Amino acid sequence: MTETLPGAAIPNPTDEAAITAAVDQAVAAIAGAATLDELKAVRLAHTGEKSPLSLANREIGKLPKDQKAVAGKLMGSSRGRVNKALADRTAELEAENDARILLEETVDVTAAPRRRRAGARHPLSTLQDRVSDIFVGMGWEIAEGPEVESEWFNFDALNFKPDHPAREMQDTFFVEPPEAHLLMRTHTSPVQVRSMLEREVPIYVLCPGKVFRTDELDSTHTPVFHQFEGLAIDRKLSMADLRGTLEHFARQMFGDEAQIRLRPNYFPFTEPSAELDIFHPGAKGGPRWIEWGGCGMVNPNVLRAAGIDPDIYSGFAFGMGIERTLMFRNEVGDMRDMIEGDVRFSEHFGMEI
Repeated sequence: MTETLPGAAIPNPTDEAAITAAVDQAVAAIAGAATLDELKAVRLAHTGEKSPLSLANREIGKLPKDQKAVAGKLMGSSRGRVNKALADRTAELEAENDARILLEETVDVTAAPRRRRAGARHPLSTLQDRVSDIFVGMGWEIAEGPEVESEWFNFDALNFKPDHPAREMQDTFFVEPPEAHLLMRTHTSPVQVRSMLEREVPIYVLCPGKVFRTDELDSTHTPVFHQFEGLAIDRKLSMADLRGTLEHFARQMFGDEAQIRLRPNYFPFTEPSAELDIFHPGAKGGPRWIEWGGCGMVNPNVLRAAGIDPDIYSGFAFGMGIERTLMFRNEVGDMRDMIEGDVRFSEHFGMEI
């Protein structure tokens, strides 16, 4: 909405002195505008609907017929002077504005560029890829499966009895409704079962991925973490084949001096079963054996659940945590550092793209 200049009276459109004064006032205000915004305000005040010249122009209709022509000519030339002054000042201010922008946004092409730091893949991702590359180099395949899994694949097919503690709510995230028998997978072993159902034997697959358990977040536990599990099904496979595979893998990961040992243990899906330890000569506090994961020969019940005859075929399986591997391989003291998203943590491992 436009406003009349304070204290301004409506000039008589036939009063040449009054009209000239209004024009002179407008031209002076236009010349004094220092910015395009100020010029816009001046234009509204001196050419808007309630400006003196516009109001005087409306008065022409009230004049006697013999005065209208003279008044029209006077008002036309007067408004023309104002419009020309506006156009000239607009061009001047726009040129000044363009020159200022050019100066402010000038790029010195001879100066050293400001390079943005490249992002980095998370060390857990790069470690998972390195593990996968080792097994692909041995002729194995990489297998993947869903993170929301059927209870049958996660437990029943792997020889977990109905009363096994791992089925309880304190260990497993079950998905509503209960009758759907769905859960967030607690390990990547269901991918092994799916691989046995989908592939023809012999089978050699590595199953890396994310798993979920109802653990509290602390320096050595997190409810969401990553595993890689291996499965080999073929004729006449034995514990010797399992040990040879794990020794080769350990030396690829930790160097030619790496050593492993197997300690008897129990897992529902393998028989016999063993804990896998690796000798870590550079561990904090001195060289020592560190528990790395679990392994063993595939339980015949698991082979039968997947439709594989245990009298003809045998197999071995193993599994390790990627976070745990990173912790003792690279001396990471707190697992929470891996999940906070601080780029400085990734930088410590090298900015791998």
